[in-house]
Amino acid sequence: MWSDYIYEIPDDLYFRIHHVRPRFKNDVENVLVYMATEISKMNEAHKEKFADLLNEAIRRYPGNAVKELKTINNWRTEISSLFGFLEYNGDIVKPGRRAIELAQKEDLVEFFKYYLYNFQYPGAHLKVQEIAKQISAGIHFKPAQYILSVLKYAEENTGSRQYLTKAEACHCIFNDLRCTRDNEAPEKVWKRIIENRENDVEYDETGDVIRYAGDILDYMEIANLLIVYGGKNFYINKLENEAVLKFTNSTEWFNQYDRFIQNRYATYEEIKECYDEWFKFVNRDIKETDFETDILAFIANDVEEYQELKKQSYALYDKILEKSDVIKTKDIGDMGESLVHSHECQRVKIGGREDLIHLIKRIPTQFAVGYDIQSVELDERKRYIEVKTTISSKPLHFNKVHLTPNEWNTANTMRDRYFVYRLMISKTEKKLFLIQDPVGLYKRDLIDMIPKDGADITFSTTRAEVGNFEELLTWTN
Repeated sequence: MWSDYIYEIPDDLYFRIHHVRPRFKNDVENVLVYMATEISKMNEAHKEKFADLLNEAIRRYPGNAVKELKTINNWRTEISSLFGFLEYNGDIVKPGRRAIELAQKEDLVEFFKYYLYNFQYPGAHLKVQEIAKQISAGIHFKPAQYILSVLKYAEENTGSRQYLTKAEACHCIFNDLRCTRDNEAPEKVWKRIIENRENDVEYDETGDVIRYAGDILDYMEIANLLIVYGGKNFYINKLENEAVLKFTNSTEWFNQYDRFIQNRYATYEEIKECYDEWFKFVNRDIKETDFETDILAFIANDVEEYQELKKQSYALYDKILEKSDVIKTKDIGDMGESLVHSHECQRVKIGGREDLIHLIKRIPTQFAVGYDIQSVELDERKRYIEVKTTISSKPLHFNKVHLTPNEWNTANTMRDRYFVYRLMISKTEKKLFLIQDPVGLYKRDLIDMIPKDGADITFSTTRAEVGNFEELLTWTN
C-alpha cells in the first residue's frame, strides 16, 4: 500500500514521455558495435533490399539465427530509428555517418555522446502517432542537456557534489510539462527535488514507470557524462567538464517540428515529411563539436588519478618529441594508439634498451602505410603494429577485428614483423591481445578470415598459437 507521500505531478502538467526501447538493451554496446560494422559495409540500396540485407546481418548476431522474423524486424527498426544508423532519401537507404564512425573507431563513449547530443522529443525515433501526441502537448525537450543543466546548477548553487536518481529524473523532469514543454529553469526543478527529499516524499519506482528516464541516464553513463554510485545516484563526471559544457551551452535543435508545436497540431502526412530530414540531422557533420574520447579521463577514477596519468604521459612525450611539437591533451589520451605507444616504450625500457625509445613512432593516418605504430625489437629489428581499440563502459566481445585492404596487404608483405594489438578498454578492465603475422595464421588455419573490403578476422584468445595477452604497460620515468 502506498503511503500518503507518494509524489504526483498535477494532472494538468502530466505527460508521460517515452521512446523506443531496444530489446537488446542489456547487450546494447556489443550489438551496436556489431551492427555499425555490418551496416558500414553495405551499399546504398532501395529500402526493401536494404532491409533484407540488414535482417541477414541481424540473424548472424550470436543467438539470433532461430529467432522469428518479427523479432528480427523489431531489431532492425530499433537500430535504424532509435540510434540513427541509416540515412534515407525517399525509397533509397544508405549507411549513416554515426554508424560508419562507430565501425571505424569502435568508440562507444564517443558514439553515445553524439547520440545524446542530438536526441530530442519530438524526433523521428518515435512512431508518427506518438510524435503527433507530443506535438499536441507542446513537447520541446532535449533530455541529456536538461539533466546536465539541473545537476550543474545544483552543484554550482550548493558548492558540493549533487545527484539525481532515476525516479527523480522520471517524475520531476521527464513526465512534467513544466520541464518538457515550458523549459522551466533548473533552479525550480532542483528546489522541487530537494523539497521532496526533505519531506521524505516517495516516488513510484516501478520499472515500467521509470524506465524511459532510466534509459537516458544509463546512456549518459555509457557516454561518461555521468557516473553512478551505489547503483542509483547519478552525478556529473567532473573529468568530462568540457563535454558537459558543450551539452549545456548547445543551441542545436532539429526544428522541422517547431511550426507544428507552435500550432499544437500536425497531420500524420506532415509528420512523415520530416522523417528523412531527421536522419540527415542526426547524421550531419557536427564540425564545431568534437567528442573524441580522452582515454585518460575515461579510465581514471577521479581528478587526482587523471592528473597523475597525464603527468606520466607528458613525461613520455617530453622524451620522444621535438621541443617544437605542441602537446595537446587529446594527443595524449584520446586514442588507443597512445596507450600502445606508451606500452611499447615501457617494454623496450624494461628490456634494457631505453636507447631505442626514439625509434618508436606513431604514424600519421594520412601516410596510409597499413599500420599505426612503428616499433622495435630488443635486437633492433622493426615491429609494425596495427592497433584495434574498443572503448566501452562494459567489457565487449573481444575476438574480432577488421583489417582494411591496405592493412591486410601490408600484413602480407611484412609477415612476422606485422602485429595486430587488440586493445579493449572498459571502466573495469583493460585487455591487450597480440597477434603476430595474421596472414600466416590464416594460411595455417589458426584464425578465420572473411574477405569484406579487406579482411574480417575472428580468432580464439585461448589458443597459444594464435596470440597472447600482455599486461598493458604504463610509461614510468
